[in-house]
Amino acid sequence: MWLIICIILYLVIGAVAPFGHYPKPVLSAGQREKLDAFMDSDTSADRAAIVESNREALAERLRLMEGAKEEVILSTFDMRPGESTEDLAAMMLHKADEGVKIRILVDGISSVLRMEGKETFYALSSHPNIELKAYNPLNLLLPWKTQGRMHDKYVIADHTAYIMGGRNTFDYFLGDYHTANKSLDREILIYNTEWEQAGAKDSSVFELREYFEGVWGLKACKYFHEDEKLADKEKVKEKREELAKRYDGLREAYPEAFDGSRLEEKTVAAKGVLLMTGETGIYEKQPLVFQQVCELMKRGKERVLIHTPYVVCNKYMYGELGKVASSVEDVKMMINSVDNGDNFFGSADYLWNKKKVMGTGMEILEYDGGISTHGKSVIIDDNISVVGSFNFDLRSAYMDTEMMVAVKSEELTRQLSANMEELHQDCRKAADADTYEGERPEEARSLPWWKKPAMWTVGLIMQLFRFLV
Repeated sequence: MWLIICIILYLVIGAVAPFGHYPKPVLSAGQREKLDAFMDSDTSADRAAIVESNREALAERLRLMEGAKEEVILSTFDMRPGESTEDLAAMMLHKADEGVKIRILVDGISSVLRMEGKETFYALSSHPNIELKAYNPLNLLLPWKTQGRMHDKYVIADHTAYIMGGRNTFDYFLGDYHTANKSLDREILIYNTEWEQAGAKDSSVFELREYFEGVWGLKACKYFHEDEKLADKEKVKEKREELAKRYDGLREAYPEAFDGSRLEEKTVAAKGVLLMTGETGIYEKQPLVFQQVCELMKRGKERVLIHTPYVVCNKYMYGELGKVASSVEDVKMMINSVDNGDNFFGSADYLWNKKKVMGTGMEILEYDGGISTHGKSVIIDDNISVVGSFNFDLRSAYMDTEMMVAVKSEELTRQLSANMEELHQDCRKAADADTYEGERPEEARSLPWWKKPAMWTVGLIMQLFRFLV
C-alpha cells in the first residue's frame, strides 16, 4: 500500500510541480513592433477565407495536399483512427508516391494513446518520403515532462497556402461522416499570392514554416516508428493497398477538393496578416499568445467579440480582459454552457468562478445549441479577424504550445461576424451568476441529474490545480 501511495505521489507531484506558478508576462520590443506594423499595414501578399464547416475543413485539406508539388506539413494535437484520417492518409501516401515530401508532427501523449498499434500510422511512418514525429512522447518515469503538450493545428502546402485553427485530425472535427460526437469549429485559410514569384517572401506562410522548423527540430520531438521495414509487414501492406484504393474514391466523395478552382477565387484580400506564437519548450511558458491577443483587443474602439470553448483565468488574465472591457465600447465572450460543453473540468471551473468571469465587465453568452463548440476566434471592430488554437484558459496561456493568426480585412471580418452571430441565436446571456436573459434554445440538452453535483465537487477540489485546465 505504501509503495502504491509513493508511486502515485511521485507521478502526481512530478507532473504538476513544474507548473506551480505563473511566469511573469514580458512582451518583447520585437513583438510590439510586429503588432504596430500589423495595425498600420494596408497591403499584404496574403489572401484569406474562413473555413467553417467540418466537411469544408476536410475538403480544403485535401485540396491543399493534392496541389502540393514539393512538401506537405501537418501539425496536429490529436490524430485518431477514423474515416477522415483514412482520407488524409490516402492522399498523403499518394503524394509521397509522387515524390512529395510529407512531414507530420503530433502531440506525444496523443501519439501514444491514439496511434500506437494502428496500421494506418505505420503505413505513413514507413514510407521513405514521409516523416512522422511526436512532440514530447509520454514517459511516466519522467512525470515532470508529461504536461508539456503541443496544441498547434495547421496544414501547409509548399509555400502556397496554409490552414490554421482549432480542429484536431479525426471525425469529430473533419468531414461529414457518422460519429457519436461532433464538434463545431473554425479555421482560417491563408493563400500566398506571390508563391510563383522567385525570392518573394512577404507571405506569413514563411513565418509559419520557420516556426514549424523550430518545433520540429526540438530534442523533445522523437520519430514515430521510423522504420521502412514496417512496410513489409503483411497488415501494413494490406493497409497501404487499401489506402491506395481509397485515394481513387476521393474525387467522388469530395469533388469540391478536385474541382480545379483557384485559391485566389476562394479567398478575399487582406491588408495585413499577423502570426502570433508563444514559447515551444515542454515546461512553463510566458502567456505570450494571450498577451498579444489582448494587446490587439485593447486597440479596438467599437467592439470585441470572443469565441472560446471555455474560460479559465487567473488574476492577471481576468485583469487583462477587464482592461479590454473598459477600453472598448462593446465586449462579448461566447463560451459553451455547462450543459453543452464537452470539457468536464472546464465546465466545473466555470461553475465556481462565473462571478469572476462576469466581473471583467464582458457580456457573457452561453452557447446551448446541442453540439459543443470548439472554435477559438476574435473579432475586433469591423476589420480584424483572429483565429487559431488558443483557448482562453490557463493551460493554453502557460503550458501548451499555441498560435493565433490575425487578418486585417473588412470583407473577411464580415464573413466571420456572420458565422459567429449565427451561433448567438442559440445562446443565453448571463444576467448574473445564477440567472439569464432570454429563453433556452430548443436544441439545448440537459445534464444527467448527477453530473452538475459532480462538477461542483470536482470543481472545488480542482481549485488547487486550476493551472492544469
